[in-house]
Amino acid sequence: MTSGVGGTGVSAPGSTGQPLEWKFSQVFGERAAGEEVQEVDIISAIEFDKSGEHLATGDRGGRVVLFERTDGKDLRSRRELERADYPIPRHPEYRYSTEFQSHEPEFDYLKSLEIEEKINKIRWCQTANGARFLLSTNDKTIKLWKVSEKKLKNVSNLNVDPSVRLSNGNMVGSSPVQSPKNYAPFRSMNGGALCRALPVISNEFVFPPGGIPSLHLPTVWSHETALIARCRRVYANAHAYHINSISNNSDCETYISADDLRINLWNLEVSDQSFNIVDIKPVNMEDLTEVITSAEFHPSHCNMLAYSSSKGTIRLLDMRQSALCDRHAKLFEEQEAPGSRSFFTEIIASISDIKFARGGRYILSRDYMTLKLWDVNMEAAPVATFKVHEYLRPKLCDLYENDCIFDKFECCLSGDGQRVATGSYSNLFRVFGAVPGSEEASTLEASKSPNRRLVQTPSRSGNRLFNVRGRRDTRGRGGDSPGSEINGGQYDFTSKLLHLAWHPVANVIACAASNSLYMYYA
Repeated sequence: MTSGVGGTGVSAPGSTGQPLEWKFSQVFGERAAGEEVQEVDIISAIEFDKSGEHLATGDRGGRVVLFERTDGKDLRSRRELERADYPIPRHPEYRYSTEFQSHEPEFDYLKSLEIEEKINKIRWCQTANGARFLLSTNDKTIKLWKVSEKKLKNVSNLNVDPSVRLSNGNMVGSSPVQSPKNYAPFRSMNGGALCRALPVISNEFVFPPGGIPSLHLPTVWSHETALIARCRRVYANAHAYHINSISNNSDCETYISADDLRINLWNLEVSDQSFNIVDIKPVNMEDLTEVITSAEFHPSHCNMLAYSSSKGTIRLLDMRQSALCDRHAKLFEEQEAPGSRSFFTEIIASISDIKFARGGRYILSRDYMTLKLWDVNMEAAPVATFKVHEYLRPKLCDLYENDCIFDKFECCLSGDGQRVATGSYSNLFRVFGAVPGSEEASTLEASKSPNRRLVQTPSRSGNRLFNVRGRRDTRGRGGDSPGSEINGGQYDFTSKLLHLAWHPVANVIACAASNSLYMYYA
């Protein structure tokens, strides 16, 4: 079977268009009943690496936590796998690997602005010499981290005199060699030099023929390894506004960073210089009509990138046209229906996230109400629209009052491009089939029982859907409501599933519910 809209030519389990049955796999940082969640522990970023062997999360406390895949790792060869007397998991499983403090809270004294340590985005870079590299950013500063294994060394068999100890308990070795003025310098607890008198050794001292049996060389040995994270580059002072996106280029040498009004191009090896390639800041800020909300490089063409705006548009840029990409190569925008405009139209049209499909043929975008799948060869309208929050349309006034209407939900695609996913309220996430004619529309809860209290949404008419030939298909795909049976028809707007990621090869989704990382497989 050929692949779906992703165009990768790779078939995955469940790629025949049949709805997937999602099951709970793992949870990290599970919250106990009644346990209060600290603000700094809330997860703010999730990212798989290209192989799917590693997973990184960032939180509001500026920490980055790494996980590594463990299933089947201990069995090296196919013969060992065949001889195994226990079943090998068919889905990836992960374990905690290491964590490090990526960012600290700062204060901009020139602007009297406090800079949070919250991790906004994480992106994995190319692996080199067995070490893994990743970029992490908060609102102002991007950092390049190197994570590698290091052997922990211990020194034993020292030449020490058990009867001689410093005040901090460390032993001091005796030596037959006389120091100047009969004093040997040692370090005290506070770091200062501490002189201790040593016995005076005669100038006529001669080593015995057999040597001194108690004098021997110390031994250095290592018995375990540990992952050590080191900051290799700090890319700072290039953004006047909050950074919302970073994206690696396929050339493995450059990356982009985007804030509300500008996009900068960086070289990974140069931390003190970047090139501004997009600048939408008007001369008079009163003329400002839109801001940049997300930006991403094309997965295979190093000269192409796309960025979305608060007006609901996506612009595809070609860096070969000019140094400053102030003119787009393509503009993707869906015209609003006549008479449908309201006070909330522009707010809910703002795109919060965009993702390229692996082949680069399609772009997935998420606005407040819908997911949209765009063909890069068709600018007039998306090839598919998935209604995520249509049931909230009557509640837009309330959502505006409590600021929930400005929540930024992320989106993701499966590795084969045949399914898309995004988050919602009440710690729910939605999975839709993206192949033409698919009716798949699943609603799951981020818990150990993802199908608890959930009912498969019936198909409803009125959901716009185009196939890849551009022909309209009016069959709905379960988008109007995630089921009135959830929580008795009440939705918890304080429980937001904003961040999720799809494994690049397997049908595995990692999603963040507050401080907990849940993983599901199908």
